[in-house]
Amino acid sequence: SDLRQMLATQSVENIQFLPFLATDANNLSWLGYGCLKRDGTLVAVNAVGAALQTLYILVYLRYSPSKRAVLLRCLALLALLAAGYGALVVLAADTGTRLARLGLFCSAFTIAMYVSPLADLARVLRSRSTRCLSFPLTVTTFLASASWTLYGAQLRDPYITV
Repeated sequence: SDLRQMLATQSVENIQFLPFLATDANNLSWLGYGCLKRDGTLVAVNAVGAALQTLYILVYLRYSPSKRAVLLRCLALLALLAAGYGALVVLAADTGTRLARLGLFCSAFTIAMYVSPLADLARVLRSRSTRCLSFPLTVTTFLASASWTLYGAQLRDPYITV
């Protein structure tokens, strides 16, 4: 819906940039984990997710009046991911340690990303209205989370399960 709104209005007014950036970082992190683990499902899903999020970022950049700030945030994220990947993966001696470190990072980042909308929960409780919550997004997030939990359980991979 955000993408449709940006294209229709040719504006990024009232659209937050951080969710696009965070989701792209999450997809790229899991893509790295999938490549290291040689899991085709993780690689395919997160490659598509990263491509879509990058498309959203490019559309946001196109219509944003503050292009420099958006570019700086993207570059900072890429630098942070590269440094984190280097510290978590490259410096580890063996593949098992690399997978454990990257898996823990990916799980923690995903939890933080999914928990962040709960900041609106206080507003919902105060106002006794769910108007600020997107029901389709909530259902979709629940279904996606449940799917990944089941997939992780099937693989006996605690990081994907979490």
